[in-house]
Amino acid sequence: MRRYVFPVVMGFAGVALLLSLGFWQLRRMEEKRIYLDEMEARIAQAPIPLPDVPEEGRDKFQAVVVEGRFTGDYVEVLAGQTGASPGVLIIEAFALPDGRRILVQRGFIEDDRRAVPRTVIEAKVEGNLHWPMDTDSSTPPPDSPTGMWFARDVPAMAAKLHTEATLIVARKQVGDGITPVPVDTSAIPNNHWAYAIQWFLLAATWAGMTVYLLWRIRRRTA
Repeated sequence: MRRYVFPVVMGFAGVALLLSLGFWQLRRMEEKRIYLDEMEARIAQAPIPLPDVPEEGRDKFQAVVVEGRFTGDYVEVLAGQTGASPGVLIIEAFALPDGRRILVQRGFIEDDRRAVPRTVIEAKVEGNLHWPMDTDSSTPPPDSPTGMWFARDVPAMAAKLHTEATLIVARKQVGDGITPVPVDTSAIPNNHWAYAIQWFLLAATWAGMTVYLLWRIRRRTA
């Protein structure tokens, strides 16, 4: 009987661990679903005036509306769009009537239109506050000869364009033939169901291997 103890203990422990990981993935799936639902609701709601001091935890994806003037000071971020030639995102300094300067992501423009001058115009911008996390330790700095940026870095762009570190992603066109790239949830996957299935299959495999091992021990004993 003692020769069964270790396989049985390891079998139960392994199955319990793998099942717990599967159920954890199911909880993560539900948490992600709630997060995405809240994000979509905040993105789609009627815009409000820009808060005096936007905060990421409170205001991320908040729909806002501002009126002011595009200044002509902008940076270009390397980007691509499905069905379009390579191009850039235009992020421009936007001056509010009260003297504040913020960043507005106007949208995408293809390479062959990059030389088109940006017009300094009064505009009303509807969009969503965003704090993108595009940079990491492998992101190169902006290219000095061309001025091209390789990821959105709001604090660095704000320092470059002399604005506050507040970014609005426009969801409607704001001129110059620039195509808006609104904030949405399409780039945030919720694959936890597939991960849960993998853990449950591993648990079933572990249980089957344990049963087979016990059968082999019994045969040897007999």
